[in-house]
Amino acid sequence: QVQLVESGGGLVQAGGSLRLSCAASGRTFSTYAMGWFRQAPGKEREFVVGISWNGGSTLFADSVKGRFTISRDNARNTVYLQMNSLKPEDTAVYYCAARMRWATRQVDDYDYWGQGTQVTVSS
Repeated sequence: QVQLVESGGGLVQAGGSLRLSCAASGRTFSTYAMGWFRQAPGKEREFVVGISWNGGSTLFADSVKGRFTISRDNARNTVYLQMNSLKPEDTAVYYCAARMRWATRQVDDYDYWGQGTQVTVSS
């Protein structure tokens, strides 16, 4: 079983940057693919970025490609989301999620979820 805790959310101005962290429990962290999803008020949860178990492959939503990056440090059981050039439409609760080995873009494919961290981008 995996437990995930997100941190790093907050308020930023448009054009600014934030770095989110997701700390995971368990000695099997390195076997899991990790993903970041977000959910704005009144909208469905959507895929943002994902990374494979060994960091060898990544996936991006078209809306964030070129602005967001994902990385992981398996020695620290942590995955990061670096968000640059933030826009007001990036405002949402951001969730960290885990599944076995390979990242996907589908919410229902992930088995473990954090409780989320709020990101608010002002204009």
